Amino acid sequence: MTANAATVTRARTGGPQEDGPKILEHVMGWTLVVLLAMLVTQLGLL
Repeated sequence: MTANAATVTRARTGGPQEDGPKILEHVMGWTLVVLLAMLVTQLGLL
């Protein structure tokens, strides 16, 4: 069995899809970071 055949037969484990909208993931990620930073500073934890 070749290495390519071994990778095809592996089951997916529910990770991120390969063909998703990358820009949306980046925007949502940075939005979460900014909101978390605003919450930390408003609560006086920093």
